[in-house]
Amino acid sequence: MSQLSGANAMANETAELSERVALSNKHALELLIGSQQIVLEEILFASNDALDRARTETHLLAEFVSKLAGAHSVRGIQAMVQECGQHQIDFLRRDCDRFFKHGQRLIDASVNLAGQRWRR
Repeated sequence: MSQLSGANAMANETAELSERVALSNKHALELLIGSQQIVLEEILFASNDALDRARTETHLLAEFVSKLAGAHSVRGIQAMVQECGQHQIDFLRRDCDRFFKHGQRLIDASVNLAGQRWRR
């Protein structure tokens, strides 16, 4: 009888261990899939952002060339260069803000992904 109860106990332990391994594998798979999704979303976001930046830079260059063509004096050119320089500085500031917001978004997504595993 003790052999039968020992066998039952061992079967229960094996079943419990199998459940824990299966759950651990499930969490690992969810983490892997979630990580891949985050990476793909970030690649898509970065490519769209680079395309948007290229469009804006092209627009700024066209604006600079048209203003340069319209300037008729040294003072006009000086004012135009100062104005366009200020546009470039503002654009760079917005890029840096966007870069930091993007980094914060990536960190938040990573924390949420890791946090989902610990809540279960």
